[in-house]
Amino acid sequence: MALSKPKKKQYRPNPNKQSKEAQRKGSNKSLIFLTLAFVAVIAVIIIGLNQQSKPASFDYASLPTQGSTEAPVKLVEFGDFKCPSCQFFAQNIKPQLEKDFIDTGKASLSFVNYTFIGPDSETAALAAEAVHQQNPEAYWTYYKTLYDKQQDERIEWATPEHLVQLAKDANLPIDFDKLRSDIDNKTYKKRVDKDNESVRPLNVTGTPTLFINGKKYTGSMDYASIKATIEKTLKG
Repeated sequence: MALSKPKKKQYRPNPNKQSKEAQRKGSNKSLIFLTLAFVAVIAVIIIGLNQQSKPASFDYASLPTQGSTEAPVKLVEFGDFKCPSCQFFAQNIKPQLEKDFIDTGKASLSFVNYTFIGPDSETAALAAEAVHQQNPEAYWTYYKTLYDKQQDERIEWATPEHLVQLAKDANLPIDFDKLRSDIDNKTYKKRVDKDNESVRPLNVTGTPTLFINGKKYTGSMDYASIKATIEKTLKG
């Protein structure tokens, strides 16, 4: 009697084992994804920290600048001519900076427009830029005049007519007809726009904001604190 060959067992996958294998692969993929995401976040943080520690670059030659171009400390003020806090800076802090640092050749001060308070913030900036282009030294007289004659920030006081009249009252050595024409035609709007576009990359969120040798000043906006930071910068 012939013996029948034993039947080969058919391979039947174990559903439980297959499920565990799928779970293991899924877990590995999730782990890889989380690891990559963590690495990406760390890289972004490192890049951000490096950018913060890296001094900002300013085109000092094109900015309205008071003081020696060779001064070891370069101050940059972001301001709005309608800003009350900027008025305080101009009237109470800047004169002391001039006496102790600017007039002595230790520091220079440059100005960048940040026109965010009202529509006439831009009009005032356009007027100031027009004065600067005609006579760089007259700019700082006009700067002082605009802040000394500043009105309530809630009203639109910086009209072309008023801005020209302020220049006349200050006896600026410029062509007043050209000033009016430059304001009306927005001749220097691109320059003002360029100033405003630099605000976000530099994390400027208000006025006045001060940079000292390219580094954003984060201390108190009082003269003693600013002076201490400048003196520290001078010592290297």
